Amino acid sequence: MRIAFVGKGGSGKTTSAAVFSRYLAELGRPVLAIDADINQHLGQALGHDGPPPRALGADLAWLKEHLRGTNPRIAGADSMIKTTPPGPGSRLLDLDPEGELLRRHTAVAGGVRYLVTGEFDEADIGVSCYHSKTGAVELYLNHLVDGPGEYVVVDMTAGADAFASGLFTRFDLTVLVSEPTRRGVGVYQQYAEHARGHGVALRVLGNKVTDPDDVAYLREQVGDALLGWFGQSAWVRAAERGSVAPVGSLEPANLAVLDAVLTALDERQRDWAAYHRGTVEFHLRNAAAWGNRAVGADLAAQVDPDFVPGPGALPTVRA
Repeated sequence: MRIAFVGKGGSGKTTSAAVFSRYLAELGRPVLAIDADINQHLGQALGHDGPPPRALGADLAWLKEHLRGTNPRIAGADSMIKTTPPGPGSRLLDLDPEGELLRRHTAVAGGVRYLVTGEFDEADIGVSCYHSKTGAVELYLNHLVDGPGEYVVVDMTAGADAFASGLFTRFDLTVLVSEPTRRGVGVYQQYAEHARGHGVALRVLGNKVTDPDDVAYLREQVGDALLGWFGQSAWVRAAERGSVAPVGSLEPANLAVLDAVLTALDERQRDWAAYHRGTVEFHLRNAAAWGNRAVGADLAAQVDPDFVPGPGALPTVRA
């Protein structure tokens, strides 16, 4: 199952993603956390003090060649774009930590294996937008076949920035972290409007809630989308100062919120055929808008009309 944490900058989405990832790990669930935010603070929130793992977004050429496999519809890695879908011969991925991609691009912090898109570097400034980095995550998720009881937790870019690609459709559940303010709720309303019609399961997680009036405001503004809310937390404050305790020692009311998020996520069922139709839809959009021109070929030809990913499509050689 895949879950994305979104929200305005400063809402607490990175902290929420980190705590939920650690919560899953402490339950013994296989989990991969992905930092797809331009600020790249998820590792620190998980308790990692050393250098980050090798950034996936800085290794696009390798990633594309790795994923292309022997797919006859893809002439070369240089013809792949961020939305290129898998097909027969593509290398489909699992969450085995011994797989080549996860060995190459992940580290472990707070009991959680995590992957980063990477920060802007000097060569990017004034030249590239951050979507060149998050495109690596979109490609990764398009080729990932995660199984029952496995979890991918993604800390997304702030605000509605995710809508610059099809990345916002790659999740079983999207949780928008909102403070009980007009700005926080405004991001939810914007996100809901953009996501409408794309099959996005969107819920709201209140944060920095201090009293019943805050709860009432969130209920009034988002209605049944409200999944729960975090109150003030000495546990989180200590963690932000570097004193990381087991998630099981989180305040009971806040721990119950994590239970509610997991329940909502586990209630989702993925339709692999519908998921892949979304992959193809955004690929064709991107191909027509800029990809065909950039590559010099008709990228619609990369789509195999009979292919559907899922556990049954996993090849004998996995990564």
